Formats: sequence, C-alpha cells, structure tokens
Amino acid sequence: MQLSLQNFSTLVNNMAATVQGACSSLIDLTVGSVLRSILEASASVALWLQYLLLQVLTMTRLATSIGGDADSWVQDFGMSRLPAATASGEVTLTSFSPGSQAATIPNGATVRTSDGLQSFIVVGGPYTRPVDVAFVNVQVNATTAGVSGNVQSNTVTILGTAISGIDTVSNAVAFTGGTAAETDAALRLRFVSYINTRSQATEQALTYAIASIQQNLTCSIQENITADGTAMPGHVNVIIDDGSGHPPGALISAVAAAIDLVRPVGTSISISAPNVLSVTISLELDIDNSVDGVTVQAEVNKSLATYINALGVGQPLAYSRLAGLCYDTNSGIENVRNLLLNGLTADVKGSVGSVIRVDTVSILVSLA
Repeated sequence: MQLSLQNFSTLVNNMAATVQGACSSLIDLTVGSVLRSILEASASVALWLQYLLLQVLTMTRLATSIGGDADSWVQDFGMSRLPAATASGEVTLTSFSPGSQAATIPNGATVRTSDGLQSFIVVGGPYTRPVDVAFVNVQVNATTAGVSGNVQSNTVTILGTAISGIDTVSNAVAFTGGTAAETDAALRLRFVSYINTRSQATEQALTYAIASIQQNLTCSIQENITADGTAMPGHVNVIIDDGSGHPPGALISAVAAAIDLVRPVGTSISISAPNVLSVTISLELDIDNSVDGVTVQAEVNKSLATYINALGVGQPLAYSRLAGLCYDTNSGIENVRNLLLNGLTADVKGSVGSVIRVDTVSILVSLA
C-alpha cells in the first residue's frame, strides 16, 4: 500500500476543514486562538507519528531501505553488497641518463597524479630497467578503491617513492576498472535474481552466480557445446569478461567455483575468456571557433572508447550510434563527416563468445 504523506500545513488545514464542516456556525481558527493551538499541537503529534512510520518502513522493506539498512536486510538471506573495485593501469618510468646505471622498481613503490590526490602502487614486480634502456613499463593499482582511480592519460606524473635510476613517470593510457560499491538500486535488483534462482539450476541461476563475483562482469552461456565448438550433450561453456577483454586466471577460477555450486548434477562446465574483436574508427569533425580542437578530440576519443569498451560479451556495435556519441560530447561540434568503422559504414556484429574493443580512433578536426 502506498503511504500518503502530509506536511504540517496540510495536516492543520485538513483538521480545520473537518472541524468547521461539523459545526453550523463559523469557528474562530485565527492565529493565536485556543482551537487553532489545539489543532496545531495535534498536527505536530501526527507529523511525528508519520516520521516514525517512515522509519519503520525504511528498515523493514528492502524496496524502501537504504545504506546500512539495505545491507542488514539482504544479509539475513546470505547476500552482501558488492564492494568497490580498484582501478589499474600501466605507467612508464623513464631515466634521463639510462647509460649510467640500471634500476629496480620494487612492488609497493608509489606514483601519484600531478595534483597529488590519487596514489597508485606498483604490483606484479619487481621490475628492472637494464642499462642503456631508457624506460620500463610497470603495472600499478590504485591505493583506494572506487571511480576516483580512473584517471585520464598523462596525469600520473609524480614519483611518490624515490627510485634510483628513475627520473620521471607518465601514463600514456587512461586507467580503468575502478568502480564504486554496488548501489542500493543494483542491490535490490540482484536480490530479486537471488530469490528467483535459489532452487533452480538454470541459465538465470548461472548468470546470477557469475554476477555475484564482482561488478561489471558480462557473460554468454552456451549449452551442449565445448569451448572449441564441438557438440557435447550435458556440457555448458561459459564465456566471461570483466571489461578488459582478457579476464585474469584468478577471476576465471572464481567464476568456475561459483558456477560449480549451482550447476545441474551430471553436467560439466568450462569457463573461457572472450575472443576480442578490435575495431578502428576514423572520422572528421567540423567545430565552431568557440571550442578548442585538441580538447574536442580528447573528449570524443574518450566518449567512443568508454562506450565501446563497456559492451558486454556478444553485444554488437551499431555504426549509427557513433555519430550520436560524438554530437553528445560537445555542443561545439557542428558536423561529423567521413565516419568509418573498420573502414566501412556498417555495424560490427558481435558473436556469442566475442567482445568488441577499441584499437585506434583517428579524428581530424577543422573549423566549420
């Protein structure tokens, strides 16, 4: 039942109308009158009771619970909110005098953005820059989980840890993978899938098990076929992607373990990474003189890459969508011309086990 809420003024007005309607003569309800004071006091109590009722509703129904109340609600069923994910990327460490000495970059060394607000830690090392080699590329993870770690290219420029033989740091490519903790709305939606799949060994149950590993996972499920395409009754092949196109082995193992808990008895499961379909985009932009061409290039490049790299397993890429993304990026774009996707003016059709990812975006900007 939908609760009809009233504010203080509405409560007083409704009370006054009821009192006056029950009397044959005019009642004094002016400010300061005894009867009006009684009505206002009653309205204050009604407002307080309404607030208490709302508090009860927010804690006893998942549809109206938020934050910690929503967490407490789903935990009674063995569920929990998916945590924030950490952004990652690659930085280039460079020496001004590579011939003088080698350099070793240990795990745990830190680098920071130019404003000093975001820090990243070296992982997967130690790494070595040999003598006479000017630079070395290393993997880093954000020290704080969340979207704040998704920094743009050429913004990581400060060495947080002094490293002998290393003078500068930079990131040629934007960092990705950082996500905020699961929202209340997403948690509620996943809870519905959780309840609907408790006693089922269905495709929906497998999909839920995969989605509960971490955020932003997409998948495609093939029945009665192996990973190499061979027909095999009772076998289920699952293709997963975490947005990178190359999910790590630890993630594949975690998905396999989750699926094993809900798979039908007598079936076998294989988990594999998707086939990455790289696409190349070229286009020309006509802009007015109120905007900067370099800025527009960067904005359009980011918009196209973000959209395409977020496509899930098996999703196609519509050619007509690209021009719309360009126009939505900046109001100073007057026209999009000679737009080609892989050299053609046609869609790139995804397949069951593939994901589409950006290879290069070539943009030519001119004044309209």
